[in-house]
Amino acid sequence: MSDSAPGPRCAAFVGPYLSGKTTLLEGVLFATGTTNRKGTVKDGNSVGDSSDEARQRQMSVEVNVAATSYLGDPWTILDCPGSVELSQEAQNALAVADIAVVVVEPDVTKAPIAAPLFRFLDDHNIPHMVFINKMDIATSSVSEVIEALQATSERPLVLRQVPTRDGETITGYVDLISERAYEYQPGKESKLVELPEAVQDREQAARQDLLESLADFDDALLEQLLEDTVPPKEEVYTYLRDNLMHDRLVPVLLGSAENEGGIRRLLKSLRHDTPGPDALRERLSLGDPGAAVAQVFKTYHLPRAGKLSMVRVVGGEITDGMTLNGNRVGGMFTMTGLHQDKIAKAETGAVAALGRMEDVKTGDVLTPDGKVPADMTPWPEALAALFNMAIVAEDRGDEVKMSAGIAKLIEEDPSLTVEQNQDTGEHLLWGQGEIHLQIAADRLRSKYNIGVKTHRPQVPYKETITKKVEQHARHKKQSGGHGQFGDVIVEIKPQPRGAGFEFSNNIRGGAIPRQYIPSVENGIKDYLSRGPLGFIVVDVAVDLNDGQHHAVDSSDQAFRMAGRLAMNEGMPKCNPVLLEPILDVKVSVPSDFTSNVQRLVSGRRGQILGFDAKPGWKGWDEVHVHIPQAEMHDLIVELRSLTLGVGFFNWTFDHLQELTGRLAEQVIAARAEAMSRD
Repeated sequence: MSDSAPGPRCAAFVGPYLSGKTTLLEGVLFATGTTNRKGTVKDGNSVGDSSDEARQRQMSVEVNVAATSYLGDPWTILDCPGSVELSQEAQNALAVADIAVVVVEPDVTKAPIAAPLFRFLDDHNIPHMVFINKMDIATSSVSEVIEALQATSERPLVLRQVPTRDGETITGYVDLISERAYEYQPGKESKLVELPEAVQDREQAARQDLLESLADFDDALLEQLLEDTVPPKEEVYTYLRDNLMHDRLVPVLLGSAENEGGIRRLLKSLRHDTPGPDALRERLSLGDPGAAVAQVFKTYHLPRAGKLSMVRVVGGEITDGMTLNGNRVGGMFTMTGLHQDKIAKAETGAVAALGRMEDVKTGDVLTPDGKVPADMTPWPEALAALFNMAIVAEDRGDEVKMSAGIAKLIEEDPSLTVEQNQDTGEHLLWGQGEIHLQIAADRLRSKYNIGVKTHRPQVPYKETITKKVEQHARHKKQSGGHGQFGDVIVEIKPQPRGAGFEFSNNIRGGAIPRQYIPSVENGIKDYLSRGPLGFIVVDVAVDLNDGQHHAVDSSDQAFRMAGRLAMNEGMPKCNPVLLEPILDVKVSVPSDFTSNVQRLVSGRRGQILGFDAKPGWKGWDEVHVHIPQAEMHDLIVELRSLTLGVGFFNWTFDHLQELTGRLAEQVIAARAEAMSRD
């Protein structure tokens, strides 16, 4: 890969919640002269986190885009939310970034939280470095933190700096390649100082570890080390840059974003070590695209600007007014928070907001002819939904507006989905957790002026029967003129679980004319939508064995009513039973928390089928369980609280299972009460 002229580059700031990413962004923008003061999340005046939802929660709720430059090089910083419920935002940003800066705290107990993030970076071969933030209030030593983080990363973590101290206070660092010492100067670039004698032994040991890690990937360097030859510093820089670009190792830097410690050192590392757009194209299997190619990684619907599609230009050049995927670009901008600067064009590597791309969604590849280049790496799949709420408009007249508003939210965040449940009739909003859906509901109110209410969804219970019954029913009505007459004898009997509904016509001799048989079946099906317990009836067979008709008064409607009446009178005699849905769930957690999962599942009437090491995940287990759907609603909330926020699961429907006893009585009573209010 050659990147002699890198061009515009893009770095994504990612990391766990409260690690200080937005504070780091503020420090970077101040250090590069983009802003003349540092805002704070607490004061609500940061460049990022400017939405009402972010200000209210004092946390990032979507990716913040900031254009800046450093020593003449153009950069775009993508500050990503740290909440695990908003991981889709981070993954979308990482897919187009040249490099990721993983911001973590110096606390070994929080190291496991970074595991899913490291996994995504490793799986997608995204170059990344670690910035250990808040070193001024460290609760663990640097070596302890790196050891804990290494347990979550497939790539070797390589210390790039060692801290210098005055007593317990960290005052600066020693760069392990240049072997120069620097002292932090708040608001200014760090000052070059003489290498403290007290740190020399530690610095030499750490530098040797760095060189040995680099030598694992270069025979020439290994040979030099075996011969006790000190490699030139320029070569060491080259080795580090090459291995970082190929995602072979992860440099680790130190600092304190709140106190501006280490920010300029981070900027220099980014400037010298970050690959350019050529490397991104290779990662995307794009090759030389020739014509313009852009990847949409974020969609915004802003009150005054309308729809903006954030893109990374990965090939060619995009100009205002250009047609991409059948949409004419209606305005181009760079963005720093909510501030927009109009531009006429965006070259390869640039990040730009494109206006009025109405038919474009997040993840789309934009080209003049609308065709995705052959063999281009597919966009990462949206995260599977883990939590849902039923959602209704406060004003029934806003239901159409609500649907349109939700569609826009899904354009902005593909990890949101919506469905109308066929069994319960409820509109279900799906996402990654309770906070995720609360943010979505707040956006409907603040951005689209649509009041909504949410509540726990109904469980789609079913019912079936356990006893065979023969039932006679007659629908007869006379009201002047033609009356109504339909007479049927049916046998209602249970079916094996999962067999569904079956109807058989055993009429002989024309007791019921052939044209009325489908009407009887339709009447029976009408009843199955609400059985004697109040739920959808499944796994039932009905045989139509006999009946009578009237030459004048019989009709389709009369026999339909007779079929329904037979079921209404016969089903309660068939010993109806309640069925609850059972889900097949695979829970993924760090091995240290496997026992917690077993207790969690047992407390939710779950059945543990087994567990094993999670394939491809070092130090993780996958627990296979069956859990009633009634116990699943807030499972992800409790699971995260037991696993430092990193546990997750995948689920599918498995089977229906009979529910008896007090729980069944409670469910049936609640259903009866709800039906009485309808």
